[in-house]
Amino acid sequence: MRRREILAMPGARMAAAISPPAVKALAFDVFGTVVDWRGSIIREGAAWGKAEGLRIDWARFADRWRSGYGPAMDKVRSGKLPWMKIDALHRMILEELLEEFHITGLTEQEKEHWNRVWHRLTPWPDAVAGLTRLKKKYVVCTLSNGNVSLLVEMAKRGGLPWDAVLSAELFRRYSRIGKSISARRICSAVNPRKS
Repeated sequence: MRRREILAMPGARMAAAISPPAVKALAFDVFGTVVDWRGSIIREGAAWGKAEGLRIDWARFADRWRSGYGPAMDKVRSGKLPWMKIDALHRMILEELLEEFHITGLTEQEKEHWNRVWHRLTPWPDAVAGLTRLKKKYVVCTLSNGNVSLLVEMAKRGGLPWDAVLSAELFRRYSRIGKSISARRICSAVNPRKS
């Protein structure tokens, strides 16, 4: 049965058409779904800004940083920029924001530390417990535009119990909203013997 046919079914028939025992893995978007990127950046920015005597609207800063994400990935998709990990794209956006918000005099080490705030994002309060519960029955993995080192460091820091980390870095392709990597590619990455 085709996806289109299943999606056109009324709820009960759709549920019957989808075979729950066939589900083996659950792949999760990470930013915003599993971790609180906005609140994490605001909290870290406010603490850093207070220590440095900076008066910055950290909510606006966080929102501007994230709003640069899509256009930066579009430049990679279109070939205007070569393939690069999300860390490099975040850094490009950060450089623009430092200028926009008049944050000057940072050392390279300070800029790198601030850029790696994306590696230190805090999970939502129910995320670890929910993933741990799902992990008892399913393989739980990321399916994210974040690079592998970012996702792994975030998981270690936040206690996220991933069985596998699937990243755009592995496929060298950034996904668009509403599009995804094929189920076959996901399954072969999660369990190569069963694809």
